[in-house]
Amino acid sequence: MRESPLDALYFLLPIAFIAGLIDAAIGGGGLIQLPGLFGILPRELPAALLGTNKFASIWGTASAAFNYARRIAIPWQIILPSAVMAFAGSFAGAQLAHTLPASWFRPIVIVLLAVMLVYLWRRPALGSIDAGRPLTRRDALLGAALGCGIGFYDGIFGPGTGTFLIFLFVRSFHFDFLRASACSKVVNLATNAAALVFFIPAKLLLWQLAIPMALANIAGAQVGTRLALRGGNHWLRRLFLTLALVLLGRLLWQQIAG
Repeated sequence: MRESPLDALYFLLPIAFIAGLIDAAIGGGGLIQLPGLFGILPRELPAALLGTNKFASIWGTASAAFNYARRIAIPWQIILPSAVMAFAGSFAGAQLAHTLPASWFRPIVIVLLAVMLVYLWRRPALGSIDAGRPLTRRDALLGAALGCGIGFYDGIFGPGTGTFLIFLFVRSFHFDFLRASACSKVVNLATNAAALVFFIPAKLLLWQLAIPMALANIAGAQVGTRLALRGGNHWLRRLFLTLALVLLGRLLWQQIAG
């Protein structure tokens, strides 16, 4: 693979665009963008590639969140506490990321993903219709707890953060997939911001890549949100299940390969 960061843009810009598109629709852009960075620039410092990925991703996520907020009623009384606690949880998780190896978490995530897929498969109506029920203070507390837990997971391990957020919003608050996806972008925005609080002061970013990739991520996010809004819940459900299966397969392969 090419080693020059500027030459690498020929490969990374299309990857960032596709990652932004997929992430805006249903999450999981990191499954595309991060392996792309590591594959194309294998000699760069891994932490710098992680920081570059987070910087590019946060702009695409912010763009998607803005687009969704203009068209979908986001329950801010739940999502704002969830986002604040997700920021705190992600920051705390990042502090422990170097002391607790990822190998501890991978088997747990594999089991959780498998259970989630079986649960959704056996309930085809789940997430197809938004219940629209009144949200209570208990829901706000639950949202804050979920945000803290998912944020901690994102800070310390990370794969599938958006996938788990969408599932938990559908299951806990009876949102449809479209509304859950919109809400997940706001919370995911907070977890990405918490990571950048560490990466930027530590100068762990390749700015010559991060800025162009951020622009490509935004362009992809614009397309992704339009596709999601046009495709509706049945399309999003199928895409969600496909993404979860890909994530499960990737984690199983990593576990088996050691």
